[in-house]
Amino acid sequence: MAKQDDLDNHANQCNPNNDEYWNSRDEEKPDDDHNSQDDDDDE
Repeated sequence: MAKQDDLDNHANQCNPNNDEYWNSRDEEKPDDDHNSQDDDDDE
């Protein structure tokens, strides 16, 4: 089963949506707060 764990870890480290991607690069995941706010310019 260790091989599957290695594959999962590798996949996580290659996926910018996964926290492990940022941890493996010693960086913090950027905030996505600006994307979740309503945009009033559409009116």
